[in-house]
Amino acid sequence: MPDDKSKQAQDRKRISLSEGYELRYWSERFGVSPDELTRAVSAVGNDPEDVEKHLNDKHR
Repeated sequence: MPDDKSKQAQDRKRISLSEGYELRYWSERFGVSPDELTRAVSAVGNDPEDVEKHLNDKHR
């Protein structure tokens, strides 16, 4: 089921870099730049838990 942008709810199970509003949401959520988020997703995939762990490990 596609995201309903009118409700502004994100799919919390996967990070989609193809939607600007999701890129902004996840970047703010993790406190990183969109470029850093993109690199993290490229490194570990689009699972938010994996991305968060990767970003936390990187910033230690």
